[in-house]
Amino acid sequence: MLDAAVRKLIDPPLNAAGRALARVGLTANAVTMTGLGLGLASAALIAQGAFLAALGILLLSRLADGLDGAVARATVRTDFGGYLDIASDFLFYGAVPFAFALYAPDRNALAASFLLTSFYVNGTSFLGYAILAEKRRMETARQGHKSLYFSNGLLEGTETIGFFVILCLLPDLFAPLAYAFGTLCFATAVLRIHAARRIFS
Repeated sequence: MLDAAVRKLIDPPLNAAGRALARVGLTANAVTMTGLGLGLASAALIAQGAFLAALGILLLSRLADGLDGAVARATVRTDFGGYLDIASDFLFYGAVPFAFALYAPDRNALAASFLLTSFYVNGTSFLGYAILAEKRRMETARQGHKSLYFSNGLLEGTETIGFFVILCLLPDLFAPLAYAFGTLCFATAVLRIHAARRIFS
């Protein structure tokens, strides 16, 4: 819901940084993999209970996730780069709830399972919509120029990162927060499926 507004604020500095990284020879795919490595390191720290350290590395990983597209725009955008980016994002999104389940399985495992199921359903609705949008040659730049069609929703990347930040700051509240956010993820998927039925029927 907030991605389009946030992109207007962050794209200019990200694009400037992306051009600088491109000039020193970094590729977009290298930045993507760096972001993924940082995200998985953050999840590993969460599993050990080092939440503030995890938060710092998590924010760095999301900075890298924004920079890879900026580097691509400054050099060459490829379909594989977009594919690698979304696959890395989904792995990171799944790793964080799993890490909280590992940290305190007795308190968090059930809530983490609910949250991961909602991510799975929401991600499927997102990717399925993108496939059909591509088939119909639909285009949008509301979330920036992407390799995939990014349909908007109640919860998007901005809200998910904000949620992960809150989890790192309030880890003892993981279970109720996970149930609340997971419910909103299911609602996002239902709304997207309803939109797909209206547009693609």
